Amino acid sequence: MSNNTPAISPSSPRLLDQVRDRLRLKHYSLRTETAYTGWIKRFIVFHGKRHPAKLGKVEVEAFLTSLAVDRNVSAATQNQALSALLFLYREVLEAELPWLDDVTRAKKPARLPTVLSRAEVAVLLERVGDAQMQLIVRLLYGSGLRLLEGLRLRVKDVDLSRCEILVRDGKGGKDRVTMVPGQLVAALQAQIAHAKAVHEADLAAGRGEVWLPDALAVKYPKAARTFGWQYMFPAAGLSVDPRAGTVRRHHVDEKRVQRAVKAAAAAAGLVKLVSPHTLRHSFATHLLEGGYDIRTVQELLGHSDVSTTMIYTHVLNRGGRGVTSPLDRL
Repeated sequence: MSNNTPAISPSSPRLLDQVRDRLRLKHYSLRTETAYTGWIKRFIVFHGKRHPAKLGKVEVEAFLTSLAVDRNVSAATQNQALSALLFLYREVLEAELPWLDDVTRAKKPARLPTVLSRAEVAVLLERVGDAQMQLIVRLLYGSGLRLLEGLRLRVKDVDLSRCEILVRDGKGGKDRVTMVPGQLVAALQAQIAHAKAVHEADLAAGRGEVWLPDALAVKYPKAARTFGWQYMFPAAGLSVDPRAGTVRRHHVDEKRVQRAVKAAAAAAGLVKLVSPHTLRHSFATHLLEGGYDIRTVQELLGHSDVSTTMIYTHVLNRGGRGVTSPLDRL
């Protein structure tokens, strides 16, 4: 190790607690916090519970190699583990070590997205039984939302008079605007009325507070109890915030939607691997098939680079990049 190895003070907080504090200071999500602390813990256990300050490039690469060889993890998973370790060394241990930039990242293979035809989407949507799940799944397809973008919608960000949704803090921390399908307006109005009734019941019970991002709860202390900030799709019950310990009403659990889509795909007899994200892929492809400009689709999806949106052009018109097979010309 380098002479720049940080000193370990016996009075310092536990390492994982330091990691959590730093992640929260930098406003990382709870999901990232859970993932990063998990990888750091595995890294420490892998090397016999030695402190990371005593480890270096060789140990980091040995751990990453073990993930690929012994556990056969994907490139994305391996890179997430590396990101966690880089965060540990740079942000927590504050180690200015040259090898951090030299650690080899796994190359993520290019994968084409699974896309459903319009007929397959129609059959899938018909097989989603629960009314609330039906609305959520239709909204994901009709607006091109990622699953958590749909579930995290706040009442104030859905403008039914303009048929417009403002997606806050999407992937990459970006905001964007997308459309509300006209056929869902009435159902969304009913959903808003349901959310309002739930919120009023919570207020009457002395609760009604929702989680607010970053420092908004401090800046606007009353906002957490206002209706506009409530989730469009509130959970059926209350839950404990794992960070603050506060009892609040969260949004619908994403696993419910995932299970509903999986069950609907099986009931529809679809052989493709279908998930809620498949509906977003299908949304983009069907817009391009409908003649919409790729830049418009890029904005609706929230892609930073049009090259990301270009991946959907592989299914336009027909398979094989639209080329007619020579067999069909015989």
